[in-house]
Amino acid sequence: MGQTYRQLRLDLSAALAEFLDLSEAHAESARWFEEGLDLSRSWMAAHGGEQVPESVRQQVGAWVRRRRTGEPWAYILGWALFRDRRFKVTRDTLIPRPETDLLVEAALEVGKRLGVNRCVDVGTGSGIIAVSLALETAWQVAASDVSPGALAVARENALALEAPVAFHGGSLLEAVPDPLGLVVANLPYVDPADEPGLQRELAFEPASALFAPDRGLALSAELLAQARTRQAPACLLEIGAGQGGELCRRAMGLGWGKAMVHQDFAGHDRVLIALG
Repeated sequence: MGQTYRQLRLDLSAALAEFLDLSEAHAESARWFEEGLDLSRSWMAAHGGEQVPESVRQQVGAWVRRRRTGEPWAYILGWALFRDRRFKVTRDTLIPRPETDLLVEAALEVGKRLGVNRCVDVGTGSGIIAVSLALETAWQVAASDVSPGALAVARENALALEAPVAFHGGSLLEAVPDPLGLVVANLPYVDPADEPGLQRELAFEPASALFAPDRGLALSAELLAQARTRQAPACLLEIGAGQGGELCRRAMGLGWGKAMVHQDFAGHDRVLIALG
């Protein structure tokens, strides 16, 4: 008798548990079935005793071999969810993180309070921030990135989700025309000195989208300076744990009228808001 879907699920969990902890292995195996094989929990409950075609067995085996090297599931799958929307991701882009949702929520709140009608997402990557804001507001949304590969993915995501976003290739704000409106960014903020201790999955993500000089602060500080010089009403940044105090001091030194930090659910610094 061949392998059933139920047995395949157990075998997959066991294979993943060789390099993940048990709870992660169980959760990820469920995602593989739902996202990769498009087999829901209800389908499994009704059909888990059916035989698995050889093509499905081979597909799952190929995924396991890639995952065992440390390659993240989102890259193997080719997409990830953000705010319940499916975004294409490639090795040219970061994988969306739940923490970035806090940045989008802050941008929506600040933008509404200030009455803005424009926004620019700097370092857009796969375009999750720009596309989300374009679909959830009536703002004119622009996005920039220095990586041609990332811009290509972001454009593809905007087209697929029918989001009106104007894309610009270049570093930070250099290619974005005035007026800027609200400036929002999830820039590289990891200290290069921390690289040896990071989880192995991060080695598959673009280093240029993760690491920044000056203990991870350089690009955030430069964007604060550019946005202030060009009279943006506010600049919102996703930042790393422990970076809030220093970046607030730098923002105030650059002439921003007010700077504050929002923390994530784990109590870590996560969103810097600088107001003109």
